[in-house]
Amino acid sequence: MASTSTITSLGVGSGLDAESIVTKLVTLERLPITQLQTQADKIQAKISAFGQIQSAVSTFRDAARKLANPDIWGTVAATSANASVVSFSTSTGAATGNYAVTVSSLAKAQSTAMRTAVSATDTLGSGTLTFNTGVMGTGGIATPTKTTQVTIAATDTLDNIKDKVNAAGAGVRASVVSDANGSRLVFTSTDAGKANAFTVSADTTGGAAGTAAVGLAALAYSGTDNSAEAERTQEATNAIAKVNGVQVESATNTFSGALTGITFTVGQTTAADAPVNVTVSQDTDTIAKAINDFATSYTSMVNLLRDNTKYDDSTKTAGTLQGDGTALNLLNQFRSLAGSSTTASSTYGTLSSVGVSIQEGGGLTVDSTKLKNALGNLAEVKKLFSFADTSNSGKDGVATKLRTLADNMLAFDGALGNRTSGLRSAVTRNQKQQDTLDARAALYEKRLRAQYTSLDTTMATLNTASNYVTQMINAYNKG
Repeated sequence: MASTSTITSLGVGSGLDAESIVTKLVTLERLPITQLQTQADKIQAKISAFGQIQSAVSTFRDAARKLANPDIWGTVAATSANASVVSFSTSTGAATGNYAVTVSSLAKAQSTAMRTAVSATDTLGSGTLTFNTGVMGTGGIATPTKTTQVTIAATDTLDNIKDKVNAAGAGVRASVVSDANGSRLVFTSTDAGKANAFTVSADTTGGAAGTAAVGLAALAYSGTDNSAEAERTQEATNAIAKVNGVQVESATNTFSGALTGITFTVGQTTAADAPVNVTVSQDTDTIAKAINDFATSYTSMVNLLRDNTKYDDSTKTAGTLQGDGTALNLLNQFRSLAGSSTTASSTYGTLSSVGVSIQEGGGLTVDSTKLKNALGNLAEVKKLFSFADTSNSGKDGVATKLRTLADNMLAFDGALGNRTSGLRSAVTRNQKQQDTLDARAALYEKRLRAQYTSLDTTMATLNTASNYVTQMINAYNKG
């Protein structure tokens, strides 16, 4: 009997379409895996939806927190009759009121310049320049706050001297000014104000002469009108102003400590009898914007929750979180608080009483006219939104209540975090089930292939034996 040949293709020995049979049986075995994958996609969609909701709740929480913070209710704004002369800016603690400001002097930096122009390539000789900075007296600076020496070489041009002075950090900035007559070195205080005046002395003892007709001493300035020295082209002065008749002084043109919570900057002097009037009043525009931002972020959050939890009859489709208890509870709690009343204010008990009304769909809309009128009684509107009762949270203002709810929802162990954590655990369990069923299906396929391979081998052997017997019978009949 001839030996059987090796089976290389499933079904060859038996004549059956074994490959198709195995594929279909394995597909049926893997059907639960497909179902688990569909479930996993739905869970991931829920995780993504809760991520969007968490972001929306966080944005709303920030808007509610802004209104629940007493600081915003104390913001003020300043209006100047002539901002180019006097401009005001305000911060927390600024008192409202009217201010009449006159400006008698602006802050300036001292400046000196060589009296005689020279060629830009000329040298002034060697020696040492000594800069003293401080308050200028009648005979110079009696008590310098800073002394800096700069060594000048015989080969230094005006540009070289300029660079050395600027590199020395003497509190003086050097520059070269050129015109039709030639070039001059100009020294200017780095900072304005009387305390930043300066003198310059030139020690040329034993030094080499330069190529210019004037020497290094032409840069000196002793604080007096000495024609042998540089001339003072601008005096170091402080800014001096009067606010409601009270004189204030500043080394710069900005006054930051004269009025609590108010900074003002002067740009021009005024006549003593021509003050610039500035009004500092409650900044209701900023408060109104914060309330509008509060309403907008609340509406976005509620719309997101509603869209994810609703069933649309027209399209016969359900939201990603339709029927989800956590999402529905969150939506209901926010809606309940937004529409609730509070005893925090004796004048305004609900958001709608100040023009913030619940619209169809659950969002908030703001009646700007009604809100503006309500802000005329700012103290009571503040209570409606931001009041906090340490002994009874039920008496809190509406924004305080909503901020507290959002804080609780966003907390590490809050409803949003717990629900998301539970969904992630479900994804992990789902994947483990998929892995288990996948391994089982692989073993099942291996077992089927082994069985059909064995059948092929057996059928091939039987076919070979049958052919042999047939050959023997035919040979016998012929004999």
